[in-house]
Amino acid sequence: MSSPTESESHQKDSSSTVIVRDMEIDDLAPVFHLGESLFTSDLYPYLYRTWEEWEIIGFYNTDPEYCLVAEIDEQLAGFILGTVISKASWNYGYIAWLGVSQECQRRGVAGKLFDKLVERMIDEGVRLMLVDTDPANTGAVKFFTDKGFGNIRQHIYLSLNLSKHEYYGRIIAYERDKAERSNRWRPRRRY
Repeated sequence: MSSPTESESHQKDSSSTVIVRDMEIDDLAPVFHLGESLFTSDLYPYLYRTWEEWEIIGFYNTDPEYCLVAEIDEQLAGFILGTVISKASWNYGYIAWLGVSQECQRRGVAGKLFDKLVERMIDEGVRLMLVDTDPANTGAVKFFTDKGFGNIRQHIYLSLNLSKHEYYGRIIAYERDKAERSNRWRPRRRY
């Protein structure tokens, strides 16, 4: 069996409608697994946030109106998680996570999710939107600049692998010695 050509596949894909709706509790696991496939530590080892189940649960519990999913043919195509930060007289909209499945990219999914989130944030009085991404994620940078984001500022994130730190080694050695001493002094059971 042969696979359709790229143009045939694109024609079929473009006829499907992207539906954006509120995230529901039954979406938590599928969204988590999609995010798990997209936001890997191999691709983004220095993200200051990590994708884990508490990310999605936290946003769903605190900001459900800013948790949206997109479907194509009743299948999960993508999601967006956002929040509103109030500082003085300003409300800032923040996009924490935006993910689209590999199969559904370049079909308008991210744009529809973004547009729906912006609409909701404007209704809530948000005056400024913020988003951050890894500068190496050129697709995301292009997407957000195409959506009107500007004033790009790059952050510098430094990391320190504590398992290679001198103090860490002493703590490990201490804990290992403590466990060995505990085992030496424990009477042995005879059965």
